Amino acid sequence: MAELMAILLFISICAALMAGYPVAFTLGGVSLLFAGLGIVTGTFDGGYLSALPNRLFGIMNNQTMLAVPLFVFMGVMLEKSRVAEDLLESMSRLFGTLRGGLAISVCVVGALLAASTGIVGATVVTMGLLALPTMLRRGYDPAISTGTLAATGTLGQIIPPSIVLVLLGDVMSSAYQQAQLKMGIFSPKTVSVGDLFVGALLPGLLLVGMYILYIIGVAILQPKKLPALPQEELGPIEWGKLINALVPPLLLISAVLGSILAGYATPTEAAALGALGAMVLALYKGKLNFGQLREVAYGTTEISAMVFLILIGASLFSLVFRGFGGEVLIEDVFAQLPGGVLGAFFLVMVVIFLLGFILDFIEITFVVVPIVGPVLLAMGLDPVWLGVMIALNLQTSFLTPPFGFALFYLRGVTPKSVPTSTIYKGVVPFILIQLLLLVIAYQFPGLVTWLPEQIYGK
Repeated sequence: MAELMAILLFISICAALMAGYPVAFTLGGVSLLFAGLGIVTGTFDGGYLSALPNRLFGIMNNQTMLAVPLFVFMGVMLEKSRVAEDLLESMSRLFGTLRGGLAISVCVVGALLAASTGIVGATVVTMGLLALPTMLRRGYDPAISTGTLAATGTLGQIIPPSIVLVLLGDVMSSAYQQAQLKMGIFSPKTVSVGDLFVGALLPGLLLVGMYILYIIGVAILQPKKLPALPQEELGPIEWGKLINALVPPLLLISAVLGSILAGYATPTEAAALGALGAMVLALYKGKLNFGQLREVAYGTTEISAMVFLILIGASLFSLVFRGFGGEVLIEDVFAQLPGGVLGAFFLVMVVIFLLGFILDFIEITFVVVPIVGPVLLAMGLDPVWLGVMIALNLQTSFLTPPFGFALFYLRGVTPKSVPTSTIYKGVVPFILIQLLLLVIAYQFPGLVTWLPEQIYGK
């Protein structure tokens, strides 16, 4: 009976989220409702709820999670500093005379913005407003144009510093410790957000390269879909302007990621450095004033409050789910799957991919990963590799119709002459590219684990 309640709890939460109810209140409210039903029916021990205050206090004192508002502040500040506009204009002049040059420019700028802002909504909207009208006016295929913009806008979820990796790193750290305690290891090793940052770096760069290769392939095989722009329209390349647009964000990226990779700073400390650097960059571009700072503060507070409120609701959900014996149920299911640990891994990846059609990455991170993470890690999977594989899978949730958030953001700035079905068609090749990268990372796990081993020796 208790295990049935655990299954019904998970199904009810997914159904409520699909119905559009707020995530944080759904997680907390449905969990409390089931806890009450469980106490009445004798299938739930109310003592589990006594652990909630300690969990909430742990969230408040979690130094790792401090990186979330700092990275959000950094991203919002850079969005207001018109970094994307300057970069896109300069890169378009550089690559525009090539077939598919505008789309390649979008990929390069998207990668740079991913490593400096990491906010999907802001990146997709900004790039859509700046690049899409030009691409459509110059005869670019609408499906490829919108697909490229949506896909590159989601790069901030896998290229560090990434909010997804920060949240996932904290969840994976807790799951890894639980897994080791179950295995009888009472001085457990740790996995940090920094480990995931380093592990995700090479796959993220490879993904950008695969996007560009796809665009080059289309430009060669179907040149009419990605025409070159005449040099007289673009004007001469202004190298001084290009350097001025490129160097400041590159310096900021180098400072944030370099301090983590070199071991000089934790991700939280690097996030503080990035927030300060973003303010300096905005000041350098003449975009920093009190009104701008107030807008950035409001935006940061809104996004951060949403994340932490969801985290509180997810903590309550995991307590109630565990109280119903849901974790034991998951272990039993995984143990009976054919293929052992690989069968369990593939099942989890398929479930996460399918949930990405209907749920946001935050919901999947806080609801699904704490349930399956400890079980998979106890079966012997490498925590950094598993974390990056989940992050790559979660990235597809932004592109998969019908509820991919990048699609919603792009639809809002796309002309009515481009139907929604065209946007959906355009993202399909990029979803397939992401799935191909998952296969490559599975076949060659060193793509994820090699760099952390070289830097940290683990």
